[in-house]
Amino acid sequence: MAISKDIRTYFNGTWHDGDVPVMRAADHGAWLGTTVFDGARCFDGMTPDLEAHLARVNRSASALMLTPTMSVEAMLDITREGLAGFAPDQAVYIRPMYWGIDADMGTSAIAPDPGETGFAICLEAVPMAPPEASTTLTRTRFRRPVLEDAVVDAKAGCLYPNNARMLVEARSKGFKNALVADAMGNVAEAATANVFMVKDGEVFTPIANGTFLAGITRARHLSNLRRDGMTVHETVLGFDDFAKADEVFLSGNMSKVTPVTAFDDRQYQVGPVTRRVREIYWDWAASN
Repeated sequence: MAISKDIRTYFNGTWHDGDVPVMRAADHGAWLGTTVFDGARCFDGMTPDLEAHLARVNRSASALMLTPTMSVEAMLDITREGLAGFAPDQAVYIRPMYWGIDADMGTSAIAPDPGETGFAICLEAVPMAPPEASTTLTRTRFRRPVLEDAVVDAKAGCLYPNNARMLVEARSKGFKNALVADAMGNVAEAATANVFMVKDGEVFTPIANGTFLAGITRARHLSNLRRDGMTVHETVLGFDDFAKADEVFLSGNMSKVTPVTAFDDRQYQVGPVTRRVREIYWDWAASN
């Protein structure tokens, strides 16, 4: 059964109502996976860090050997125009994206031809998670790759099947998400978001080591917490550290702050630091 979606798509220079087809079967992105995207949010009339997300999609394109064709300023104008087609109280997921079109025949068609790049922006009405929403974590046998064997410096579509394997495995064990190791066995992030833990009133998060995208929302939380007077550590963390933590929460664009209530057989309360992170994020977003 088809699911009705409230979507607007910018493609070929204009806005279209609905989920418009944008890629052809022979496009490089369709058969060799050269796609990048980013995700920003509009909620409560706010679009926090939208410019940073649009700038990152251009960096992701370059990392995947695609030529970004839109300036950040142009994407800002296009996105604001598209958002005007939604109700003021709707929460919207903002996805700018690029993909490869032609192949570079000098590389046996494996690399994309930088001469032409597909571009679209997809706006989809997706409600924000309620404040009381939470998640649970478990370990997974799948790990985050390194730059030498994957494009971990881009928000690339080809990375996400590995994340999907993590989620399917976690859900088969009765959990909602996975706590994921890097190639060295240290905690990197969750399958869908960056991760933080709290111990004795101080905040800890895995140091960015090139195996995962240190997210824009993650950086915003770090800045907000430090400005609020909290002690924050970016450091190497193991699974035992999380098992001994007082609080754990995820940081991602989709929900901004998601409390974690369990990691395997370890149970957590939604603690005061997690609640404070959410409070100061919304205060910051409303003031910018």
